[in-house]
Amino acid sequence: MDPETEDSKDHGGDEANSGDAVETTPVADLGRDERVELGVELLAHIERDSLSLADVVDRIETVTTNPALTREILDTAELRGIIERAEGRLQTRRRGTAVRIEEEVIEREGDYECRRCGASLSTGHFVRFATGELGPFGPSCVRAVLGRE
Repeated sequence: MDPETEDSKDHGGDEANSGDAVETTPVADLGRDERVELGVELLAHIERDSLSLADVVDRIETVTTNPALTREILDTAELRGIIERAEGRLQTRRRGTAVRIEEEVIEREGDYECRRCGASLSTGHFVRFATGELGPFGPSCVRAVLGRE
């Protein structure tokens, strides 16, 4: 299986039902560089000061399950000063980048599968970043991915 597309999931749904419909590319269709940027931006928006490597990988797996790409995301985030690695933990550098749920998390009705837990969803929650959109998630998973739970 191609490592660039190894983690594609069904992202069905009817964006026409959303009053905030935009042209977005599903994560599964993004190229390697776009996935790295989306993963780095996700790490920049995590709202915890410190996370275990396992918790960080759990979040990155919403972008990719490819181990080489996961390492590239971590290395890029570290080079850019977004995270620091220390003793099996990652320290995040919060710089006022918290996601505003009311403005940057879009809800869409449709037939979705949560990118984090795989649950069936009738309402998908999508996080809109400058580099792209990540989702769909259920209401508790979107909060977990952002480090709010």
